[in-house]
Amino acid sequence: MATAQHPYFDQGENVPTGKGRTFALVVSEWNSAITENLFEGAKETLLRHGVAANSIHRLDVPGSFELVYGAKLAQQRNVDAVIAIGSVIQGETRHFDFVCEGVTQGIQQLNLAGTVPVIFCVLTDNTLQQAKDRSGGALGNKGTEAAVAALKMAKLRAQNTRK
Repeated sequence: MATAQHPYFDQGENVPTGKGRTFALVVSEWNSAITENLFEGAKETLLRHGVAANSIHRLDVPGSFELVYGAKLAQQRNVDAVIAIGSVIQGETRHFDFVCEGVTQGIQQLNLAGTVPVIFCVLTDNTLQQAKDRSGGALGNKGTEAAVAALKMAKLRAQNTRK
């Protein structure tokens, strides 16, 4: 589904403010043309919703498989949510399947065991063109959607954290 047709793209009143909140964006260096676009989409969305520039922390990791460890480290920082940004493109071997499953399960486990939400912003496309279309191209930017999800989860976390 195109970002513009998805409810997470709603930039109106349904998106909570990020004022006073801090976010970590863990970015895979592999397929950097794609992950940089996703990062920029997420960062711009967080800024647009009141997050201070110095409250957005970036942590780079070599590839998408390493996003899990990077997100685990980011959870240990004083942040309200983590966004894991990666891009895995189908090749000729089953490597794609193993990486996608490992990252998905790893981030799921971080969400179940941790106290800081980790947002899954990992494209798992069949072609480079599909990745381009979803990282600022014809189908919008999944980084934008991930940032909106992070804002919503940070609000949910704050509402449910005992003080």
